[in-house]
Amino acid sequence: MNEAEERLGTFPYIIGGASFIPGIGILFGIVAIIWGLVTNKLGGKKLAVIGASGIALSVILYSSLFYFGFVQRGGVYDDLRTQLSKNTITSLVQSIEFYKVQNGKYPDSLEILQKSLPENSMVFVYDPTDVQMGRQPRYFHYELIDDGHYYLLGVGADAKPYTSDDILPNIEAKSDSNIGFKVNGGSKKAL
Repeated sequence: MNEAEERLGTFPYIIGGASFIPGIGILFGIVAIIWGLVTNKLGGKKLAVIGASGIALSVILYSSLFYFGFVQRGGVYDDLRTQLSKNTITSLVQSIEFYKVQNGKYPDSLEILQKSLPENSMVFVYDPTDVQMGRQPRYFHYELIDDGHYYLLGVGADAKPYTSDDILPNIEAKSDSNIGFKVNGGSKKAL
């Protein structure tokens, strides 16, 4: 039997099969493609196709995850972003109140609050429901009413404050409360 009629062994096909592992499989796919194209043994082209198919699977998988997570509106991912936004904005109220304790007044804007936070702080001032790529993230809507009160909300999918899709902190806004967070009369009640 000469070299041209010799078949590939099992190991190259194991490498080709490993190309179907999402992410890291791309490296195995590249190896399988190169090995399949360089070898003179029978099955080389088949090995290259297997490697390319594994890479294609990773590309399709990650592209669809990106689409459903960042581009598509509606569905389960919007619900998850809304819940994340509610949790984030609730912790933001605590940071705003702590800012007042430290500085004697509420911040004029969320930008000022963000600059006052320590480096690598886990307090987020950006609204996670804003999923548009290629631009500056959107801050939560923060409006200082007077020296002792403020509005804070996520503007939701319509990007307009004081509408029915607003996301409010999970804090009960009482009239006799010591915190300055207030629910605008035009927006929905805090949950």
